[in-house]
Amino acid sequence: MGPLGALAVAGAGFFAGTINTVVGSGSLVTYPVLVALGYSPLVANVSNTIGLAPGSVSGSIGYRRELVGQRSRMLHLGAYGVAGGLAGGGLLLAAPKAFSAIVPGLILLAAALMAFQPRIARWLRARQDAKQVHPDDPPPLPHRRGVLPVLVFATGVYGGYFGAAQGVILLALLGLFLDDTLQRLNGLKNVITALVNGMAAVLFAFASSPAWGAAGILALSSIVGAQFGAAMARRIPERVLRAVIVVGGLTIGIVLAVRQA
Repeated sequence: MGPLGALAVAGAGFFAGTINTVVGSGSLVTYPVLVALGYSPLVANVSNTIGLAPGSVSGSIGYRRELVGQRSRMLHLGAYGVAGGLAGGGLLLAAPKAFSAIVPGLILLAAALMAFQPRIARWLRARQDAKQVHPDDPPPLPHRRGVLPVLVFATGVYGGYFGAAQGVILLALLGLFLDDTLQRLNGLKNVITALVNGMAAVLFAFASSPAWGAAGILALSSIVGAQFGAAMARRIPERVLRAVIVVGGLTIGIVLAVRQA
């Protein structure tokens, strides 16, 4: 990887760290960059996971004020996320050849989720507004609360396997099952994502052959980007960021699908 390649990876890592903290789907930026630089889909994926894991931790620290009073949630749901991340990472390593065939569909799915994220956010806000209008409504039924950990585990499996749009899925699930503000739920989402990515990253570091140079550049740049995202990214036109990610994701997904055909 030459100087221009390193610069491209650093820029993608900063952007991914920013967007992962605020919305999610940063892998739709970094993964295509690694593939474009000549890394195989599997190496690009494990290097991407290892590289972005520190950024996820940085984003969680940036949202530490919103995490006050959520310790039990972080421990309970985080445990399911860790188990899911380990299972997803193990699945990837157990059947690496299948990943190349599946990844175009995963990228297209992630791009679609990113495109519909505003509708998901509006739905969550409308649901919270309805709760404020009817504050005496009964709390969620126990069996519904019991479903959330299972869904967090399933999302963790997806996150450990590939991960793009993991944050979008998690935020929608948390908004459906938990009564809290979007900012606090986003902070919780960042913690769970960090645990999922961290577990998968540890597994990949010991059981696969990542591109350590690219992963290191991603780690440093995503840490800085995550802090920027926690502090400043809400001022950046979200529509512009989303459009770039969706178009890029759709393009790389289609290109990879054509190559597989």
